[in-house]
Amino acid sequence: MSSTTDKAKGYANEAAGKVKQGLGKAVGSDKLQGEGAAQEVKGNVQVGIGKVKDAAKEGAKAVDKELNK
Repeated sequence: MSSTTDKAKGYANEAAGKVKQGLGKAVGSDKLQGEGAAQEVKGNVQVGIGKVKDAAKEGAKAVDKELNK
């Protein structure tokens, strides 16, 4: 998966998780709140993976630029 895809899916999971938590709180469902919290964490991890991929790409570009001077 590309870094952009990872980040997009991550942000979507974060948003969906927040919605689930809100719905769970509104209807008094601890299970739904827990599922929402887990989904939000999953989203945070996905966004982090995307950012790491971006940093790795930038690092590789910098090394390549230095080697090809």
